[in-house]
This record gives sequence, structure tokens and C-alpha cells, in this order.
Amino acid sequence: MTQTHDLSATRMAAAVRTGEVSPVELADHYLARIERLNEQVGAYVTVTAERARDEARQAEKAVREAADPAELPPLHGVPVPVKDLNMVDGVRFTIGSGVYAGLTGFADDNVVTLLRRAGSVLLGKTAAPEFGLPCYTEGDVGPPARTPWDLSRSAGGSSGGAAAAVAAGLAPVAQGSDGGGSIRIPSSACGLFGIKPTRGRISQGPIIPDLFGLSTNGPIARTVGDAALLLDVMAGRMPGDLYAAPPVEGTFASHAGRPPGRLRIGRSREPAVAGAVVHPDCVAAYDAASELLAELGHEVVDMPPVFGPDLVPHFETLWAVMATITPVAGDSEHLLQPLTRWLRARGEATSAPQLFQAHAALQGALRAAFPVMDEFDAILHPTLAEPPAPVGYFHDQEPAENFERQKRFTPFCAMYNISGQPAVNVPLHWNDDGLPIGIMLAGRLGGEGTLISLSAQLEEARPWIGRTPAIWTA
Repeated sequence: MTQTHDLSATRMAAAVRTGEVSPVELADHYLARIERLNEQVGAYVTVTAERARDEARQAEKAVREAADPAELPPLHGVPVPVKDLNMVDGVRFTIGSGVYAGLTGFADDNVVTLLRRAGSVLLGKTAAPEFGLPCYTEGDVGPPARTPWDLSRSAGGSSGGAAAAVAAGLAPVAQGSDGGGSIRIPSSACGLFGIKPTRGRISQGPIIPDLFGLSTNGPIARTVGDAALLLDVMAGRMPGDLYAAPPVEGTFASHAGRPPGRLRIGRSREPAVAGAVVHPDCVAAYDAASELLAELGHEVVDMPPVFGPDLVPHFETLWAVMATITPVAGDSEHLLQPLTRWLRARGEATSAPQLFQAHAALQGALRAAFPVMDEFDAILHPTLAEPPAPVGYFHDQEPAENFERQKRFTPFCAMYNISGQPAVNVPLHWNDDGLPIGIMLAGRLGGEGTLISLSAQLEEARPWIGRTPAIWTA
């Protein structure tokens, strides 16, 4: 029997417009599931039940009064949670930290404004680790975010709560963000499709600065079409943004229904992190994806590595400095996680010349890498070097070991935050233990449309929508 949360967000939006589904019914359905299941998966840190029901009632009234419901916004009445690294006016805003456990948002981030304009209903704030720094979602603010496929394992991070919500049927789609893999990592761990867009595609403002351009908002969804629709809603440059993405032809949703044509696809499974070893399950997913792409008529060739271990210390310098940006009063520093304190100490010890030298070294590497990468329409990698990690695998270690484990776990993602290129996780493979193992496709700057078309082709060839964890039917 089809349940409400079996519907895609695209189908849900269409059903709201025709009156087939009520926004109030949708909100009540998801809020009931959150009440029953959230403690198990750690998806939400704040649930805005009263606000969600109020927004749903307003959405239902708008459907009744609309002269032409087809003209309603694209996500009218569809529940969409917001990651707790993004501010929502009047809603608790912890930034994943005990330091900010009592803070209430005083403005809407630009991406939140766009989600509201699109007609979405806010279910709440999804869990994130402290300041979004780790690739897992554990801390003092709420329970660990767990992949619904195995509740002993992490949902990843830093958009772990967002991915856990979608994979467990606690939201149809979710907004996430990605500064070093934070959309693709949890999408892989939770068996979802996630998009890190081109740098400048989605505004970071008005609260979050662009700075090095590593981080961007993006969608997490069960289907390619849903992610493309959410990307259309969130995309847009705002005054004061430092970066601007190349324009795209048509909508991203239209690319989900457009054949990609025959593409030249480079592939590499050589980690950019010294000591990282790609697990056989991740190699199997990578090889299977290579074979499928070739079967679909694409040219798949090995690509020489363009990013090596020599760049990792430069990225670490940027990451440590970024850890210092969130203000923390001296008498509250004891509330920070050990990893956060360790990273902030590294960042505070970095001189301005050291920071500029690191940034310059990364730009120099990109000038050599782009001519190689631009020979390909897309580039294939494993998303992660290992299957989803047990809860505590990173968090229970001393900071230096914690950070080393994170680097070896995700040695492929951050290179595309450095370059600003779009990249997606595609959930094509599950191992013998029933754990999802994603593959990553990266594209040219501004090439989200190509990645969406290619991913939709893969989705049609090897559908994953019917694969759901046991908790899905709870």
C-alpha cells in the first residue's frame, strides 16, 4: 500500500495543486512520523510543529482561493526542513553547538527566503555537527544522526540530519550545505541523490560569508527530479555575493527529463589523501558504475590524478581558519567540542601570510588541473573510501586522530569544493550488508544540467527509488 511519504516531492506538489493531497495532511503525516521515529535516527534538532501546521493551513487556503492552482509556487504546501547551520527568523538556531543552544534566529538566510517564496512548509531544523566542521553528525545538541539503513552507523555530515530525515521518510526533500563534501557524504551514507552546485549558484547570505568559496547550499532528495526541482528553487545570486555561477540553459528540472547524449567521462579512484585506502565495496560501486556508463554508450576513460596529497595541508589551513569565524565568547569555549577547539587553535595560530600562501597554492594547482578536467563532460570517483562508519568511529577519538580518520574516509569530495565545480552523489550500489555505497560525478563549472541529465539516465537504467530501509514502513 502506498504511503504518503512514498510520493516524490514533485508528485506531492502536483497533488497539492489539484487538491488530491492537502498540505495539512502532509504536515500532519510528517510530524507524526517525526514524533515516532526522530529519536532513532537523530534527524531533527528542532521541530517547528505549530509553525508547520499554520503554514500548511495557509497553503491549503491558498489552493482553495486560487483562480488557477497551476500558478501556485513550485513547492506549494510541500514540507522542506532547513539545516541547523542556516538561520530561520524566530526559530532556534544552534549551529550544532552547545554554545548556541539558546539562540533564536533573527533573520532568514537567503536560501530560506527562497524556500518560503516557493511555498514550502517548514517542518523544523535538521541536525548538524558543531559549526559544520566534521563529516559526521554527533555532538551535545541532540542524538547522533544515523543512517536509517543501519542505526548503529552514522548518517555522515555535516548535512547528516537532512539526509537521515529524507532516507527515513521524515521529509520528502531537504536543504543541505557542502563545504568539503557535506551533502555528498551523507547522501552516500543514506542512499540518496545529492547535489553540490557550482560555486555561486546559491547565495550564502546574508549571514554566512562566502570567503574562500568552499561552501554552498544544495538539495538532498530521493530522486534526481526532486533534487533538480529543489535546486531551481534555491538557485539565485543576491546582492553582496562574492561569486556568480555561469548561467544554465532552461531549468534544472528540465534537464532531469533530457537525454545527456554521448559523453566523455573520465574516472579515477586514486585518493588525494595519503594513507587512504578505498574499501572493496567502494571499488565495486565505482567499477559497476563505470560498466553501466559504458553500457549506456558513454566513453569512459581513466583520468590522470590532478589533485595529490601535497594539496591537503593547504586545504587544512583554510578549514582551520574557517573554524575560527563563528564567534565564541571566552567564557563559553569550554562548551565547544574537542575537535572544534583543536581546529580553532590551529586556525588562530595561522598567520595571514600562511593563509594567503595556502590559498595561492590551491589556485595554482587549479590552473594546472582545469585544462585536464575540462577535457571531460563528467568525472567519476567513489564518493567515499569506506562504507558508512559506526557511530563514534570519529567522534570518540582524540582530535588529531579524529581528523585523520575523516580525511581517509572522504578523500575525494573536497577537491570539488576547492575548484568550485558541481558534483553529485548517485546511489547506485548497496553492499552485501545492505549499506548504500554512492558514486560521485563531477562536472564542468556551470555543468549541473549535464550532471542532472546523466544522473537521471542512470536512475532510469538502475532505479533506486524502490529501495527503502526497514524504518520506512514503520
